[in-house]
Formats: sequence, C-alpha cells, structure tokens
Amino acid sequence: MKAHIKPKQDLNPVAMTVLISLLAADIILYFFVLNSIPVLVVGILLSALIAASIHIADQWEKAVVLRMGKFVGLKGPGLFFIIPIIDRVDNYIDQRVRVTDFKAEETLTKDTVPVNVDAVVYWTVWDVEKAALEVQEYTNAVTYIAQTGLRDIIGKHELADLLQNREKIAEALQSTLDEHTNPWGITCQNVGIKDIVIPAALADAMSKQAQAERERQARVILGTAETEISEKFAKASENYLNNPVALQLRGMNMLFEGLKEKGSLIIVPSSALESMNLGAIGGLSALAEQAESKTK
Repeated sequence: MKAHIKPKQDLNPVAMTVLISLLAADIILYFFVLNSIPVLVVGILLSALIAASIHIADQWEKAVVLRMGKFVGLKGPGLFFIIPIIDRVDNYIDQRVRVTDFKAEETLTKDTVPVNVDAVVYWTVWDVEKAALEVQEYTNAVTYIAQTGLRDIIGKHELADLLQNREKIAEALQSTLDEHTNPWGITCQNVGIKDIVIPAALADAMSKQAQAERERQARVILGTAETEISEKFAKASENYLNNPVALQLRGMNMLFEGLKEKGSLIIVPSSALESMNLGAIGGLSALAEQAESKTK
C-alpha cells in the first residue's frame, strides 16, 4: 500500500482558472495594445508562475513544502501559496484514521501449531513533520511492522492462549506497534484479531477431544449419582432392618401410589400382600374402582 500522495505539480481548479484568465489577458494585450512578442512571452511566463504558486490542500491534509530541497514547513488545509521554482510541494499527508489489513500465514505457535491469523489495525498520523521526514513510505512501514509483531506474538503464545485471549493478544500487538511508530509521528489507535485459522485435521481432532471430554463428564456425573443413590439405599435399609413397621408402611405407600394411577395394572405377589396384611385393602380398592367405572 502506498501513501496518499497527490501529483507534485498538479494544477487545481483555482490555479487552472487563474492561468486561463491571465493567458487570455496576455493575448488581448498582445493583439489590441502592445503588439509585442517579447512582452507576450514574458506575460505567458508570469502567468504560468503565478498559477504554479497556487495550491490547495483538503481539510484532512497537510502539504509538506520544501525550499531548494530543505523542509520549510507545512501548509494547509485550504488555499496556500509557494514560491515557484524555489519551493515545491513534496507530499500531501492524510491525517484521517486509516485501516490496514495484515496477516501472518503458517506461523508456528509456542506449542508448534501452524496457524493463519488475520488482523486489522486502525492508525493515524498525528505529527506530519515526523511522518514526512523520518520514514520514506510510512504506510508500508506500518504494515510490515504489524506483520512482524504479529508473528512474534504468535510465537510466544500457545494455541489455547490465542483462541481464548484474543483481546490480550491485540493489546500486546498494539503496544508493540506504538513503540515502533510513535517516533515516526504515527499512533495505532486500535488493533483487532479478525480470524484465527488452524489446520483442518487439528480442528477435527480438537472437536473429537471436546466430545470425548463431554462424554467423560456425563459418565462421571452418572456414576456420582449412582453412588449417592446407593448410599441412600444403604442407609434406608439399615433403618428398615430394625423397624419392620416402617418397611410395611413404605410398602403400603408404594402400593397406594400405584393404585392412584387410572387404568394402571399392578401385579403384586400374594406373599407380599399377606406379609403386609394388604389383601383386604387391595380388594376394597378394586371394588371401589369397579363401582366408580360403572357409575361413569
């Protein structure tokens, strides 16, 4: 990418208008007043010099003016004048915020995993004089430093850090860029990591690993639940062992809960009914169910 540079000898609309007007005046003077070729030539040269001295810089630009090759100052924005032949406008520097995309391809992380990282940096020129005098092509310089800094940071972090801590990686890269670009009159306002691409085989392996980890956790949770249930049953069995009445009441409660379900069929061994003395109760419950069905 190249810097935003206008032609050094461009004729802006104002200069073009002035040049045309002066040339027209010279021609009129030649044909109707002076009728002298030397005067006409001098008039044309003066018109060209006056037009060449008129320059315009846009609102977001600063013009770098050199006098006989030496920096004399900045001009603009707006209309400004220079001394023709002696002065020249070397560059128009844009001071707006710029966006530069850069990437690091096939860069190895600290744990030797090749990754492709796409990033973007927002930067601006805050000191036009330094940007003009300290570095030749500051736009390319920012891009190359950003790429180099990104590769260095990738090599210092493991893949898990890159994937989980994008903001910290971006802050570290921004700090590195500011350290190098501030002497040039350039500041990096923000750095963003757009995308981190890992090899397809590694992504597939990581997906399988995550799935296996989820299955392991599910089995651990199920095993923990079974352990807790067995402990509760063991404690309950100790209580029922020394209290047969409580066991009988529990059996009656389970049978009652089953009989409450409409349309349900429960088969209970006769020995269990006799042990809990539930034969008469079960018969009464069945008769009550039949009576209710006939009524409906």
